[in-house]
Amino acid sequence: MSLGENITRLRAKKNWSQEELAQKLGVSRQSVSKWETEVSLR
Repeated sequence: MSLGENITRLRAKKNWSQEELAQKLGVSRQSVSKWETEVSLR
């Protein structure tokens, strides 16, 4: 399981939107989206 898949799975388990996770981490929703799709991990 990739890092992006883990982030998505754990976020879904908490019933958090990407926006909610982003706010908790102090980052943009776009950053969370990129992490989940692994765009910024390459």
